[in-house]
Amino acid sequence: MSWTDERVELLKKMWGEGQSASQIAKELGGVTRNAVIGKVHRLGLSNRSTGGGASSETAKTEAKAKPAAAKPKAEAKPKAKPAAEPAAAPAAAARPAVMPARKAIIPAGQPLPPQPSANEISPEALAKVSEVEKKAKKLSLLELTERTCKWPVGDPATEDFWFCGLPVQAGKPYCEAHVGVAFQPMSSRRDRRR
Repeated sequence: MSWTDERVELLKKMWGEGQSASQIAKELGGVTRNAVIGKVHRLGLSNRSTGGGASSETAKTEAKAKPAAAKPKAEAKPKAKPAAEPAAAPAAAARPAVMPARKAIIPAGQPLPPQPSANEISPEALAKVSEVEKKAKKLSLLELTERTCKWPVGDPATEDFWFCGLPVQAGKPYCEAHVGVAFQPMSSRRDRRR
C-alpha cells in the first residue's frame, strides 16, 4: 500500500471530521490503524477540529458536562480564595521538582570504578579463585554449556576476555570456587553492615 495524494486527502478529510484512526483505516483499506496514526503525525495533523463522527459526539457530551462542573468552582472562588490553592497543590506534588541524576555510562575498554563487593570478599575465597583461574578452560561465550562455569574473567571489550569453563556445582551457574565468591551466606553479609 502506498500513500497516494488521493488517499492522503481522504485521510485529512476524515481526520478533520473527527473520525477515529480505525475508521479511517477501514475506509482506506489495506492499511492498519497504526499506519494511519503514523501518517497523521508525519503530516502534522495531530490537532483535530471537532466535526462529525463518533469522537465528536463524545466531545459534545464532554462539553455539556464541563460547564455544569465549572459553575460550582466559580461560585466557590469568591467565597474563599484558599479553596482554589489546594486544588493546584496535588498537581505540583505529583511532578518531581528535579529529575534524578543518571549514573554515568563507562565506555568499553575503560577501567571500572572500585566495586564495594570486592572489599567484602574474604582473602581465602580470592586465593581459591586465583588458583582455580590458573586451571580454567578459558571458554568463549559460544562454548559454554549448562555444565560449564559461566564466571566471566577480564574485560568483555578486549580479546583477553573468557569464561572459567570448569564443571559447575550442582544447581549453580559457577564452579565451587566462584560459587564461594558469588553466593555468600546471609549471616556474613548481615555482619558486614553493622
